[in-house]
Amino acid sequence: MLVGLLCRWTVYAQTTRQTWLNHGPKGGVRIFYPPTVRALGDSPEERSAVDELNRGQSGLTALERQSFQGQTVVGTVEEMRKAFPDIPIPNDLASEGYWFYGNRKVGPEQLVLIVGADPRGVLYGAFALLRSPFATHGSEALHELRGHPAMLIRWVDEWDNADGSIERGYAGRSIFFDAGHVPDDLVPVAEYARLLASIGINGCNLNNVNNAAPFLEPQMLQGIARVANALRPWGVHVALSVDIASPQKIGGLATYDPLDPAVIAWWAAKTDDIYKLIPDFAGFTVKADSEGQPGPASYGRTPADAANVLANALAPHNGVVLYRAFVYNHHLDWNDPKADRARAAYDIFHPLDGKFAPNVIVQTKEGPIDFQAREPVSPLFAGLKHTSQAMEVQITQEYLGQQRHLVYIGPMWKEVLDFDMRADDRSTPVHSILEGKAFHQPLGGMVGVSGIGQQWLGSPLAMANLYAFGRLAWDPSLAPDKIAEEWTRQTLGDDPLVVSTVVQMLMQSWPTYEHYTGPLGMQTLTDITGSHYGPNIEASENNGWGQWHRADSKGVGMDRSVATGTGFAGQYPPEVAKIYENVATTPDDLLTFFHHVPYTYKLHNGSTVIQYIYDSHYQGADQAAELGKEWATLEGKIDPTIFGEMKARLTYQAGHAMVWRDAIVQYFLKLSGIPDAHGRAGHYPNRYEAEDAKLTGYSVIDVKPWEDASRGKAVSCDQSRCSAEWTYNGQAGHFDLATQYFDLQSGDAHFTLAVNGEQRASWSADAQFPSRSPHGDNSTRSTAHNIDLKPGDTIRIEGTPDKSDPAALDYIELTPAAN
Repeated sequence: MLVGLLCRWTVYAQTTRQTWLNHGPKGGVRIFYPPTVRALGDSPEERSAVDELNRGQSGLTALERQSFQGQTVVGTVEEMRKAFPDIPIPNDLASEGYWFYGNRKVGPEQLVLIVGADPRGVLYGAFALLRSPFATHGSEALHELRGHPAMLIRWVDEWDNADGSIERGYAGRSIFFDAGHVPDDLVPVAEYARLLASIGINGCNLNNVNNAAPFLEPQMLQGIARVANALRPWGVHVALSVDIASPQKIGGLATYDPLDPAVIAWWAAKTDDIYKLIPDFAGFTVKADSEGQPGPASYGRTPADAANVLANALAPHNGVVLYRAFVYNHHLDWNDPKADRARAAYDIFHPLDGKFAPNVIVQTKEGPIDFQAREPVSPLFAGLKHTSQAMEVQITQEYLGQQRHLVYIGPMWKEVLDFDMRADDRSTPVHSILEGKAFHQPLGGMVGVSGIGQQWLGSPLAMANLYAFGRLAWDPSLAPDKIAEEWTRQTLGDDPLVVSTVVQMLMQSWPTYEHYTGPLGMQTLTDITGSHYGPNIEASENNGWGQWHRADSKGVGMDRSVATGTGFAGQYPPEVAKIYENVATTPDDLLTFFHHVPYTYKLHNGSTVIQYIYDSHYQGADQAAELGKEWATLEGKIDPTIFGEMKARLTYQAGHAMVWRDAIVQYFLKLSGIPDAHGRAGHYPNRYEAEDAKLTGYSVIDVKPWEDASRGKAVSCDQSRCSAEWTYNGQAGHFDLATQYFDLQSGDAHFTLAVNGEQRASWSADAQFPSRSPHGDNSTRSTAHNIDLKPGDTIRIEGTPDKSDPAALDYIELTPAAN
């Protein structure tokens, strides 16, 4: 029997019933609040609150409706005081906050109030009621429960292009744009807005930070105004990425110098035009002087010069500028031991502290490089004491498996939010800086690069990351495991086994991924010049991009100390800098980010660096396999479509974790010359290499990078059909037989597996992976279970190429069958 690993994964229609907004009863839970719901005001947000509360009652039976009476009233503080003068409505609700009141009565006289500081607060209160575990207990438990957001800026960034493609998106095409315009059908946009509102997101930046100028054209702005209309009922305001060179690119000016009077006037006029179409427009996001994008440096100007021109244009309309601190030189000299991309944001923005307009927010990535599996917290958070900051994170998994791998990122974000920068020798956790409390700044918050497409985030469990982002931006004190539990109960049901299993899987997924990709602070060790997906260790070396780990035959790591390295460690406040400056006090999980150490250097756990590289990758691959086993225990307990979708993805992940494992350990074994103490690295006794088979039509090829194939080679078919045949020479037994092959996106090659001439499995290589040549991006496997073998049996794989997919093979591998 064949388990098809990566045939096409299920692509289901985008509806909120596949998310945490499925308000129908799960596990016998009922949401009980008075079923007659009305709003005191007529704002779009209050109307949406009523609609959502009515949806929440959809699971009630007629008998339940009859037995649970009274009314639920929603409105703002001002409206409530007029309608209920005898009820002590609080006067200290923070912006966008809410307060619940229950009169402790039963029957027709029962009254529940959802009071908002403003219309958004009303809407957020409605969603909080639906989410609250107290909601099943009636108005008594709801009495005077309240909440408000910790951060004012809670935005998602959509890196959508006008043609409908999405940069770093892995879940279909854009819901906002297609073929250069806004589509007629904006129902998916409204559904997305419901999701965002339910987790407290109040801004949506619609377009890619690259190539943004066309989005300011009049016809496009007319379409964007329609998007704003779809988002507005849910309290989500539209923002746009803008190209600093727009005055020249689309405005007809000879310059885009931000201090040129004509440029200043152009931005003011363009901004006024936007507000005529979208009165509640939120503002601009800027990527400039980075990765080929034009910026103020072309004219000898600073980011503050450019940001302030935009800020001044927005200020009369209460708009804001989010200026990305992701500014660096991607043509660094790899041979210069002092060159360091990690320094760039601090070096550029710290000297400008206090020079930005009040409505400018510097948008700083959580780490100094680029959304890696692990990085230290950006030192810039402590380096801007007179400037508002927002932390940029990625919900889409650009460097974390691109939603093909399960990685719950909530624990990573929580770790960053709680990290104490010790600025001014006092407690200044990152969240307090983003909240504006640490340095008394008026704005701040979190921005998540979403990647939402026509299939949400592609993987059902990846939606937990969008949920966690919103919940942490609202309340950074929340624990990631509790957020995961909230999400699971609302999405998959209240079955105790489902909840405990899914929460455990989510919580172990990030360390699992880190273990089999880039531990010890080496970053993700992926193809950083290409797909950002599969293993390619040297892609981050010998180039100008600056994601170096500087591995050589003696050791690994970047020396970022002040004493002998790039000085990056000295950008932190003194108490933190002291920890990172010293190799002995640097945490093991960031060791090679801050120091170049010998492979024989001993970690705090007693292991050498090289042995830890071997051990962690084998551990991570084993843990990835366990994820699939844990999920298998839930069959029959959750929606079968979701179950089947995740089963296929987790099975694939287990196989791809082995690709990662083998690539990294083979690479460092060859580079260091130090063997694995447990004899695993470079030894695969149950494998039969394709290049050792009896080949008919197949040719042996070198795989690049070499570590992405079992022995650096594969076989490729340049005929209409080819075969590889092996003779089994082991002990008789009952086996699972895995075929490792390369599934190129440029065609749908076909394979069959036969044992002693009897076909046992067949499958098509029809997944869509990033690379177009045999590579770690597209190395995958298909497993046939329960194969009986005895010495002398023949195993034959037949490959049929399609288009430019050459049905390439790496090896077959036998493991004892579980059954």
